[in-house]
Amino acid sequence: MNLAALLGFLLCFGMILSAIATNGGIGAALQFIHFPSMLVTFGGSFFALMITADTIGDYLDGLRGFGVAFKKVNVSVDDISHQILEVADLARKDGLLALEEYTDQIDEEFMKKGVSLIVDGTEPELVKDILENDMIHKVERNQKQVKFWQDLGSYAPAWGMVGTLIGLINMMRTMGSDASAIGSGMSLALITTLYGSLMANWVCIPLSRKLEKSSEAQALSMELIIEGVLSIQAGENPHIIREKLRSFREGSEMVEEEAA
Repeated sequence: MNLAALLGFLLCFGMILSAIATNGGIGAALQFIHFPSMLVTFGGSFFALMITADTIGDYLDGLRGFGVAFKKVNVSVDDISHQILEVADLARKDGLLALEEYTDQIDEEFMKKGVSLIVDGTEPELVKDILENDMIHKVERNQKQVKFWQDLGSYAPAWGMVGTLIGLINMMRTMGSDASAIGSGMSLALITTLYGSLMANWVCIPLSRKLEKSSEAQALSMELIIEGVLSIQAGENPHIIREKLRSFREGSEMVEEEAA
């Protein structure tokens, strides 16, 4: 689990409870639970998003992005660069066929696939096409999850407003001459707006940004691996490969600085 993401998520929830508790105690939190409002806001948002999905599978894959966002992405450009240089040294000394036994020691599946392809004698252009296609499919899938939560974050406030309007209409219809019912009816109608705002700014927008950062890191690491594998297959000197990989490390540092 990504401790920072999980801790931030829980601390946001704690701040919400604290704000409620300072204006009526913890027991006041029960007044913010209203199932019809939840049905309109959450149900409307998720079902409206289902309309835009190409398939049920795509929709479910988007939902799985919630769990993905809280997982730690073990992408280390330095570790990948170090392993590429080890493979390059071995191939330089003993030839490409010597890498066949070494592939079992590679943890990164994408890199293992690339090394296996060059050991099998696959043409460089074909190796590049296969690895780039895998990278494109991975990036596209990641971007679908990012778009899922971005869209959900835009739908939630709108559906919260729909719920508020429904509540206000019902309140005005049943209020009659009882002016005391205005306050309680208004507060109940506004809960859906609160739900929509919380859903967007506490869950959807932060999760979409987290998924986007993870996708960028994975894409960078895959580009690094493709460049390294093709350089090894071409028989380039490890020193030249090291200089190539340095540019990717600088790119990784720039991504981290932008994220910060």
